[in-house]
Amino acid sequence: MLDQKWLKKYAEQIREADRIDPDLYRKYNVKRGLRNNDGTGVLVGLTTIGNVHGYVVNEGERQAIPGELYYRGINVRDIVAADKREHRFGYEETAYLLLFGKLPTTRELVEWKNTIGSYRRLSDGFKEDAIMRNPSRELMNAMARAVLFAYAFDSEGNADDISIEKCLAQSVELIGQIPTIAAYAYCAKSHYHDGASLLLRNPDPRKSTAENFLMMIREDGRYSRLEAETLDLALILHAEHGGGNNSSFTTHVVTSSFTDIYSSIAASILSLKGSRHGGANLRVMRQMNEIKENVKDWNEAKNVEQYLEKIADRKAGDGTGLIYGLGHAVYTISDPRAVMLKSKAQKLAKEKGREEEMRLFSMIEDLGPAIIRSRHPAAENVCANVDLYSGFVYDMLGIPTDLYTPLFAVARCVSWCAHRMEELINGGPIMRPAYKPIFHPREYIPLKDRRDN
Repeated sequence: MLDQKWLKKYAEQIREADRIDPDLYRKYNVKRGLRNNDGTGVLVGLTTIGNVHGYVVNEGERQAIPGELYYRGINVRDIVAADKREHRFGYEETAYLLLFGKLPTTRELVEWKNTIGSYRRLSDGFKEDAIMRNPSRELMNAMARAVLFAYAFDSEGNADDISIEKCLAQSVELIGQIPTIAAYAYCAKSHYHDGASLLLRNPDPRKSTAENFLMMIREDGRYSRLEAETLDLALILHAEHGGGNNSSFTTHVVTSSFTDIYSSIAASILSLKGSRHGGANLRVMRQMNEIKENVKDWNEAKNVEQYLEKIADRKAGDGTGLIYGLGHAVYTISDPRAVMLKSKAQKLAKEKGREEEMRLFSMIEDLGPAIIRSRHPAAENVCANVDLYSGFVYDMLGIPTDLYTPLFAVARCVSWCAHRMEELINGGPIMRPAYKPIFHPREYIPLKDRRDN
């Protein structure tokens, strides 16, 4: 282990060497985080896969509108409404739409479900070597490692082939396998690190992704129809969010180097792992637990409001002043994912006897935006985002917090595959944005002439 004094000394030296005056970003008009001054994303590409719509620009003015989310031009609300009307699970149809660009016929959907169902089961060699032999406490790292390991198990050889035919074959295999990888990574972690019994249940190729996942992570393998429908909805809503979200943009960046699909998907998984991206719902749940511990009567709006004000004033919470679950980079008036998931959460809360907690979440959605706007005048439109309710939904489903972000990766894997093929088909150059150097040339000093400070 490195000496702590040494680490502190040289870490400070690095901070000093790398520190950049924030004014220089404004001077050189650098779009930090690839964001414009109003927080919108810098246009860096075109996509046919998904779109996030939360505002319009008229004569240079940004105007808020109710949020909409489109998959291949189809409003996600319509997809979800059809699933509800026809009493079926919809994630598999959504995956087909995102991957192939059109809705499947009845025959095509049956064939598609059978195809990905046939890939859900992992070979004994892959299961043992990629997951069980070295279980990780961090499941996103375990998933990324397993995906990288799949390179060695590529079913048809030549894993570096970047033809669309090869990429499609690899994509289908990954889409089928990744729910099982996530479930088994959790089971291995629970057994080897937490002392739980080891139970690996084989996936059922006839069941939906949501049904299989609940079955594989539960000791008794049982679930209700409402539970499976709720998880299915969460998977649909997390499947795609435009090419500019951090993990999908990572897919485009890494793919542009012409590396293999396993490297690309693993990089996207590790991007999603970050607390500013896929880990956001964990921060919501931690903050909610704090509120429940410190607010005596949740039914009194004034009590909740006062504690939210303490969080916003950095006197409570994690000290950032952020009320997690509120606000979004694109959505302004509403996040359609939050609206749809909230509706399902209310039904599940009634089934689970957790309606009081549901009211608390709704109260925070109602009270929080005004508190944020009073402290940040530029934040004209603040709405609940999907993370406000997704963590609560997972908690009601009995899904451990370790699996919150891996579930996001399970849902998003199909669109990463779609974005990879879009990048390959359109043949853009390797992504290589510019960084402006702000140092001045200086003379090299021979070693014998250097002096310790």
